[in-house]
Amino acid sequence: MANNKTKHPLGIVIFGASGDLTKRKLMPALYSLYKGKRITQSFFILGIGRTQYTDSNYRSYMQKELAEFVAKEDQDKDWMDSFMSQLHYLSMDPSVESDYETLLNRLKELTGEEQPSNLLYYLATPPSLYGVVPLHLKKYNLNGKETRIIVEKPFGYDLESALKLNEVYTSVFDENQVYRIDHFLGKETAQNILAFRFANGIFEPLWNRNYIDYVEITAVENLGIEQRGGYYDTSGALRDMVQNHLIQLTALMAMEPPLAFNETDFRNEIVKVYNSLSPLNQTDLDEHIVRGQYMASETKKGYREEKNVPADSRTETYIAMKLGISNWRWSGVPFYIRTGKQMPTKVTEIVVHFKAAPHQMFHCAQGNCPHANTLILRIQPNEGVLLRVSMKVPGSGFEVKLTDLDFSYDKLGGLPFGDAYARLIEDCIAGDPTLFTRGDAVEASWRFFDPILKYWKNNAAAPLHGYPADTWGPLESEAMMNEHNASWTNPCKNLTNKDLYCEL
Repeated sequence: MANNKTKHPLGIVIFGASGDLTKRKLMPALYSLYKGKRITQSFFILGIGRTQYTDSNYRSYMQKELAEFVAKEDQDKDWMDSFMSQLHYLSMDPSVESDYETLLNRLKELTGEEQPSNLLYYLATPPSLYGVVPLHLKKYNLNGKETRIIVEKPFGYDLESALKLNEVYTSVFDENQVYRIDHFLGKETAQNILAFRFANGIFEPLWNRNYIDYVEITAVENLGIEQRGGYYDTSGALRDMVQNHLIQLTALMAMEPPLAFNETDFRNEIVKVYNSLSPLNQTDLDEHIVRGQYMASETKKGYREEKNVPADSRTETYIAMKLGISNWRWSGVPFYIRTGKQMPTKVTEIVVHFKAAPHQMFHCAQGNCPHANTLILRIQPNEGVLLRVSMKVPGSGFEVKLTDLDFSYDKLGGLPFGDAYARLIEDCIAGDPTLFTRGDAVEASWRFFDPILKYWKNNAAAPLHGYPADTWGPLESEAMMNEHNASWTNPCKNLTNKDLYCEL
């Protein structure tokens, strides 16, 4: 629970308040915190955007949107009306410096202070404004020591731009005022990876190259780019998902135990993983990375047919990579990561493949020979944990087959998971940056991925494989794993709410 006590009201200032992220994620998260009494100080929300709204018009618009994006059981008229009374709007252009004088005056009215200070800025804007807004805030002294700023991904377009952005932010704020958000780290199931590893003595001794053969990390969607063609074609799967979400999950799986779970020790271990990623040479770029682009199927159109996408676009909608981590714990253990659009289902999960028993003395049951144990950590949907082990088949003889030992979160009695954005915004209000990305981690990540982007940019002949929508990506991604005698673990096409995984 937030405990940031101050005599001044907290001003939550959202740049991009008329945009999609605000109505779908930020306002529902803030309403959840308010209704749950997890914002323990007086506050107001000031939305900023180019769209013309009055306070009253904006409240009406947002109330209509919240009716769609807040769960029905959480909608309460009295709470909603009270929340809306905290909502204000200012029409201005965030790219124009002189407009910030209007912002300053409005904040003076709302706070009653000559120099408002207890402010939380959220940049829900196009990335082109990430380096502009802080400098304009500084011009009007709206960057005091009590202010905090949340910046959405992607933080930078490549290494050079990320370094420049960090320079901008360090010239305006202290590092502890900057909250680079990755909503994956706000998910209960992502945080539970740490609890699973470090709160259970039976797993940590096995969590190394002596017992683990390889690791898969998958985050795929069964949708296309929807209405984001203009943005996505300048980003692609690597910038949109791999450089932030997937590499964060890799770090949670591979990191050393922190001395304590706090903003310094935890984030130090994250950076160590990024710095340990094995650099990719020219051969690796062709053999250990498969990029693809979805094509039309019988029922779905291809990427190049999407709105605002050039007909000759070479932007990837699918990435599969083989990563190595050069340290004592993980030397020789490949991490296979993949993400893609228009996959058969939506799922984010981690599959840990343990090494097989050194000698197999039992018979196969009905041709189903025992395999090495696998551990599946499902981030979404059907959140849970599954361990596949070999067990004896009942009856005469001594045949064994794989069976599942599984746990799903709904077995905790319906306890709510909580919203990732609500959790992270609450942490920011409390001044806790532990689950946010530190500047040196952003730079370390980009140092690894930047050569890949440069290679694609400078080599028009770099492979880009097509794959039909509703399939598991290019066949080349399977071939990439063959050298390890492995294959991707593909979930069921139609995951149900009660099943964690497909039947064997």
